[in-house]
Amino acid sequence: MILFSANISKRHRLHLQETFPKQTFIFCTNMDEAQKYLPKARILVTYGEDLNEGLIAEAKNLSWIMVMSAGIDQLPFEAIHAKDILVTNARGIHKIPMGEYVIAMLLQVYRQAKVLMENEADHIWDRSVKMKEISGRTMLIAGTGAIGQEVARLAKAFQMKTYGISRSGTNVKHFDANYSTEQMIDVLPKADFVISVLPSTKETKNLFSRQHFQKMKETAIFLNMGRGDVVREETVLQAIQDGEIAHAVLDVFKEEPLPEDHPFWKEENITVTPHFSGMSSMYVTRSLEIFIHNLKQYVAQKDEFINIIDVTRGY
Repeated sequence: MILFSANISKRHRLHLQETFPKQTFIFCTNMDEAQKYLPKARILVTYGEDLNEGLIAEAKNLSWIMVMSAGIDQLPFEAIHAKDILVTNARGIHKIPMGEYVIAMLLQVYRQAKVLMENEADHIWDRSVKMKEISGRTMLIAGTGAIGQEVARLAKAFQMKTYGISRSGTNVKHFDANYSTEQMIDVLPKADFVISVLPSTKETKNLFSRQHFQKMKETAIFLNMGRGDVVREETVLQAIQDGEIAHAVLDVFKEEPLPEDHPFWKEENITVTPHFSGMSSMYVTRSLEIFIHNLKQYVAQKDEFINIIDVTRGY
């Protein structure tokens, strides 16, 4: 049995049933509805936020979990590892919308979009608003996977120099140079734009320290669309208030939704977006393409799965 706690449209459900007519699908809208089917399910398709150790214990026949998102940090990895359950995710499907998000947000800051919209609302004709160009700048991207590579590829359309940061510092396509995480602090002074697409792991938690922000240009823009715990929020706030960087674009936070009284809302030089950099009308379609590929492997008892997660590392 293939159980969905991830809610998908009737169109997508029909496509799966037509593609795999011999398989039994149970489509639910959430885990509360799906829980009663867990003991018999061999495959679970989820968005990843609805699982805990207790539910894994109930899933006596579960052999594979497909997470319909890239974020898997909320999965109960120890319980999953103990039962030797395969985990795959939708890594890579976010690269197009997230790449566009980065360019849109950088242009928003450099082309003074907020000021222009405020002036329009107030019927103010002001041609003295100072505009800047993102072309020819230098971009540092922490996280050189599919998303980071797409961001770097788009940056090249604006003739930017691109530096990639990863744990190993391995050379990756679309980057002019690649450095290890330990080397990042020495590269930061060169960057006009510092982009974080890092996942949440033990190694990345609070990776960006006060010292990192002090190394950045005073004109730099810091953009985080990976995970909120890559930097302490008070560190970003202090960097903005002390003028260590010019602007921060934040799409992910320690607590979501961001509380109404959070100081980020009041800072003119902080742009807050509601964790939607990866949103797209193509989201589910792209996720299911990965699932269908892997399900064909599963049915044929082959092992050429894509996007396998190392549950001992959490990514």
